[in-house]
Amino acid sequence: MQLSRRHVREELGVVSERMRRSIVTDIPALGSAADYFFRLGADGKRLRSTVLLLLATRLAPAPPDLARLERLAEITELIHIASLLHDDVIDEAGTRRGVSAANAVFGNKVAILAGDFLLARASVSLASLRDTRVIELMSACLESLVAGEILQLTADPEQALCLDHYLRKTYCKTASLMANSARSVALLGPEPGPDAAQAAWDYGRALGLAFQLVDDVLDFTASADELGKPALNDLRSGLATAPVLYAVQASEPLRALARRRFAAPGDVDAALAIVAAGDGLARARRLAADHADLAVQALGRLPPPACEEAGAAHAALLELTARVLSRRS
Repeated sequence: MQLSRRHVREELGVVSERMRRSIVTDIPALGSAADYFFRLGADGKRLRSTVLLLLATRLAPAPPDLARLERLAEITELIHIASLLHDDVIDEAGTRRGVSAANAVFGNKVAILAGDFLLARASVSLASLRDTRVIELMSACLESLVAGEILQLTADPEQALCLDHYLRKTYCKTASLMANSARSVALLGPEPGPDAAQAAWDYGRALGLAFQLVDDVLDFTASADELGKPALNDLRSGLATAPVLYAVQASEPLRALARRRFAAPGDVDAALAIVAAGDGLARARRLAADHADLAVQALGRLPPPACEEAGAAHAALLELTARVLSRRS
């Protein structure tokens, strides 16, 4: 994402510094766990912050005052990182971004409480925006994150093999935060009208789904070093993602493996061989590309760029969308 990030590099630095300041606490164990992602310098892709800051510039009639929008980006990143802390506990993850996961270092209880702490700090920052529309939207993201985990944990064998169920869960866990924060950008800036706010939401939703579908493919095709976590992690966790869901349609043996959540010895290797030999990976890539196309169409429904900076931001958002499809980590 480097080419896209260069347009908002200074603002991303501000967001990162805001987050570091927001997680200061006088409780050492809690502070150390909450700070783990930042102390190691593992800032991640900052995809969400990049999208929000570019959208803010894209929608502004002149170079925008980004102070409130930087706070929104901070809130979004804090919610995202909190969800990663919680996910790693649920998934019993050992690594995250190429280093030991926080739960492996501090234990599950402290990792969960650190995630709760980040959500609490995000809520305080959210209230300071004093915009009930944005507070409602971003609060809905928290509900969606919980709903997504419940949908994943409680899916019966048939639901676990249903693509519609999978996409609904993926919206809740990944795309809801992008969609609602993108709409929030439109609402916090100069009033763009309901059509632009809806287009921003559509862009965030489509981009979030495309991002996760690419993740599904990379879990099969990328190395652990590229991913920053073990490859085939979803299979080992008993999850059937998009490549498996497509491959199941032509393979009863794979269906049987998926129904027992790849729990028997040799199931993961057998599933990998079936998926690799079929068209599941290619179809998952096409579905990701379809959602990327929807994201581009949503950008096309925004009002014409009102200044040179807005035009540059539009081009950067198009580039970022393309890079979501071509990324290797």
